Amino acid sequence: MGIIQPAARLRPRAEPSEPAEAGALTVDLSAIAHNWRTLAGLAGRAECGAVVKADAYGLGLPPVMRALLTAGCRTFFVANIIEGEAARTLSPEATIYVLDGIAPGLAHRLVDANLTPALGSLSEIDEWAAMGRALGRKLEAALHFDTGMNRLGVPISEAAEAALRARDIAPTLVMSHFVSSQLPDAPRNARQIEAFLDARARFAEVPASMANSSGVFLPQRPHFDLIRPGYALYGGNPTPYAESPMRRVARLHARILSTREIEAGARVGYDGLWTATRPSRIATLGVGYADGVPIAATALEGKPGGEALVGGARCPFVGRVSMDYTMLDVTDAPREAAQRGEWAELLGDSISVEELAARAGVIGYEILTRLGGRYARRYIGA
Repeated sequence: MGIIQPAARLRPRAEPSEPAEAGALTVDLSAIAHNWRTLAGLAGRAECGAVVKADAYGLGLPPVMRALLTAGCRTFFVANIIEGEAARTLSPEATIYVLDGIAPGLAHRLVDANLTPALGSLSEIDEWAAMGRALGRKLEAALHFDTGMNRLGVPISEAAEAALRARDIAPTLVMSHFVSSQLPDAPRNARQIEAFLDARARFAEVPASMANSSGVFLPQRPHFDLIRPGYALYGGNPTPYAESPMRRVARLHARILSTREIEAGARVGYDGLWTATRPSRIATLGVGYADGVPIAATALEGKPGGEALVGGARCPFVGRVSMDYTMLDVTDAPREAAQRGEWAELLGDSISVEELAARAGVIGYEILTRLGGRYARRYIGA
């Protein structure tokens, strides 16, 4: 199913090749594979894994994971058991780590799906060891140490005790997670690395992992034995202080459902939060916050919001983003491109994930993972 690019079709009636949906998401799988290979090259001798949690950051686990497998990835990270079971159906042999660890009483499901939990507490280590004893073998696991996030992970103060209890399991990875790796000069990065080295010293023969997407680019190069990028694979910029080294992956277009001429002084949207200062042409797109367009990208008087590209012209959001609709001021766009049935670009070569996120006051991760299920999805470059 092809996507009609803005201004490529001038007739308002629907063409047979167009999606019935009012929004269209194109995912470039070749760009994902390229990004993985780029990061693998930066990792030196370390293995490059892939974080595919949250439905591969909103872009679709099955096609994304298949593309990564074809590119050569063999180690994957998911958030929970459900995601792990879905990932296992796509690859019988891949190593799949579950970052949540063990939900109480569900160790058997991890075993049944051959999933490897990231154990983040002494009680989880004990539960996993007990499951292994019941099965008559030591079970593989990652050991997750908390070096400053205070979210998940065994506290560094308990590293010695964790090493003792881990004698009853088979550790395959020792890991931690950066707090501020996107800030290369943040002092806490060095402190976290130092704390991690202390924990890792108790597991000298076990591979280690600390670098997420931004961590790959830190000056300390904390690649250890395995890097685990996520956001960067999907086109997000892991170096927000510099130009992105990643290829863009997601392109999002929305259909113009209607256009109307309004006079200066007319208000637009719920609660009339935006007022036209000149005679204006307003286009309504068929996507809204139910589709992942952030309501925080709403444009108020004195507060710019999001933008979309229409016929090569940047057109600002006007008024409140609603559940199913977003309005644009298309007064300055080519009239033939800004009419009913044409397409506006919300993400693509001209508007990055980071730009839309910044205009909404959120982060790019949120933009990607909240992409809704109502889009026509097209995968290219497979």
